[in-house]
Amino acid sequence: MSVQPRLNRMFGADGKCFDVAVDHGFFGERSFITDIEDMPAVIATLVDANPDAIQLSVGQAMHLQSIPGKLKPALVLRTDIANVYGKTLPTHLFSRIIANPVEQALKLDAACLCVNLFMLPNQPEVHDQCIQNICQLKLASAQWGMPLMIEPLVMKDNAGGGYMVDGDLDKILPLVRQAVELGADVIKADPCDDVSQYHKVVEVAGGKPILVRGGGRVPDAEILQRTYDLMQQGVKGIVYGRNVIQHKKPAGMTKALMSIVHDGATPDQAAKHLEG
Repeated sequence: MSVQPRLNRMFGADGKCFDVAVDHGFFGERSFITDIEDMPAVIATLVDANPDAIQLSVGQAMHLQSIPGKLKPALVLRTDIANVYGKTLPTHLFSRIIANPVEQALKLDAACLCVNLFMLPNQPEVHDQCIQNICQLKLASAQWGMPLMIEPLVMKDNAGGGYMVDGDLDKILPLVRQAVELGADVIKADPCDDVSQYHKVVEVAGGKPILVRGGGRVPDAEILQRTYDLMQQGVKGIVYGRNVIQHKKPAGMTKALMSIVHDGATPDQAAKHLEG
């Protein structure tokens, strides 16, 4: 079955997408749920701001899908849970997918599945688990025309307390390519240190749409400029979480980012949505 009908619900007519990630509670870290304690209220605010998609776990998706009407954002369903984000790592690391993920996604009327592809220093068993997860998901999702978003994440050593994004392009490129080779329909990847070189990531993805991950909270001017610069490099959109949901004006930030992604607004033009 073709994945295109569901991708059409997620991407605009211009082929672009802004997916707001609010699946952070899945990973069991206290800092990850700051400002998203009241999920029904958070989702209602985001729906009013009208991004293209909202990324949720199976336990929170009902708050989006119970909203009546045809014009709400598409659901991207997070399918895996991991314990790799803490400042102090447990003795056993894992990345596991939920039971019957495609069946659950179909019941929830999701437009896409999302799964991680971790590359953690000196933790090959976690990478192995991710590959097994993806292989299992790809077969089942393709059978039912469910798009698969793979999230290749290259991390720095945890010695400083908590894995941090590694923006080394030479590490990002092969992992993105591996995600494509494993059958990704959409790629969600981190930005590299030099954003002007991100066209190389777009190239290595071979036509698969790249949505760039937002990562940790940064100042408004930085996230708007970075988003603008990335869109100029040929990406098809963004998947941001904390830079929206932890913002004092999440609806305004959503509209600002939507204007960059879909309308080609400059950072200064987009920032007007944050005024007042």
